Amino acid sequence: MIKTADVVIIGGGISGCAIAYNLLKKGVKDVAIIERSYLTSGATGRCGAGIRQQWGTEMNCRISKLSCEFFENAKEELGYEGDLEFKQGGYLILSSTEKEHEQFKKNVALQNRLGIQSKLLTLEEAKEIVPFLNTEGLVSATFHQKDGHLNPFHTTQAFANAARRLGAHIYTFTEVTDIIVEKGKIKGVKTTKGDISTNVVVNAAGGYSQLIGKMAGLDLPVYSERHQILVTEPVEPILGPMVMSFSLNLYCQQVPHGGIVMGRGDEGEPRDLRITSGWHFVEEMAKTITQILPPLKNVRLLRQWAGLYNMTPDRQPIYGPVDEVEGFYLAIGYSGHGFMFGPATGLLMAECILGEETTLPIDMLHLNRFKKGELIFEPSVV
Repeated sequence: MIKTADVVIIGGGISGCAIAYNLLKKGVKDVAIIERSYLTSGATGRCGAGIRQQWGTEMNCRISKLSCEFFENAKEELGYEGDLEFKQGGYLILSSTEKEHEQFKKNVALQNRLGIQSKLLTLEEAKEIVPFLNTEGLVSATFHQKDGHLNPFHTTQAFANAARRLGAHIYTFTEVTDIIVEKGKIKGVKTTKGDISTNVVVNAAGGYSQLIGKMAGLDLPVYSERHQILVTEPVEPILGPMVMSFSLNLYCQQVPHGGIVMGRGDEGEPRDLRITSGWHFVEEMAKTITQILPPLKNVRLLRQWAGLYNMTPDRQPIYGPVDEVEGFYLAIGYSGHGFMFGPATGLLMAECILGEETTLPIDMLHLNRFKKGELIFEPSVV
């Protein structure tokens, strides 16, 4: 293990690997990634891996648009020899109440203003995209063709490989045990494989970000909540877009190998870092999804798993430095959307760390917004 580094990044998911890649690309020499398990072992490798630009806040729209545009050329940009399994089948998002329908009108107007060519659809138009959609109880839908899906393992590995070629030091199965802070400044990290002296530490630890914050003497306003997903047996292509509903609490998409991946949230999910699976999820998921997509009653469940959503009070990420500890930076709190924001996170955080003007203004996503009461609530989440 190296003894000194210009930047130490804690977390080997897409955020950590993308930040490292962008820092190295900009000329930073010694960048280390510390991952407690294998790359993508956390939230990145356990997510639904959808990417969408259909959001209800300008910041999330702009972050996701920047990321999606990168994904379209990621294989070439990162020099990856494998298949990222990039599929732009679109997102069909369903409303089931008049209130949600009115919100969708606002969302589409915002998205269109930002260059995202989403559309508000009638239920008849929605059935043209997914013919077996049961529209009973629905009001309307929105659709954007450039939304889609990637393989999170391959995509993160592509960032990691590109970072390694530029000189990144990646330490897997290595746990950070403490962060050294002296007189309010970062001085290094202690790990199970040795200590690294550094003046810059990036907390990109996803579900474990609050624990990392405590090592630096901070009580971060985030919590980690279990979210469960399941996948069916592979079947012939039947579902082009991701089907999602915020009010009905579901998302469902068919991935390239033929399996149908689906998930939902639950207010009763534990917040103690467990990633076990539960029967209640399967029961509720099956009930909900077969009501909207009846043919799925005939598809067999293959397996289920769980991951951690690192939640913020306003469901938007925390980016940037920490005033209380010089040299400590946060890239956390994605509230379930860290994978799709990965490329933007990498670029914006690298710019921020180097004191450059950021490609997108991210001051409103600073940690201080919670103290000031300047939260920006995102209405479009599952």
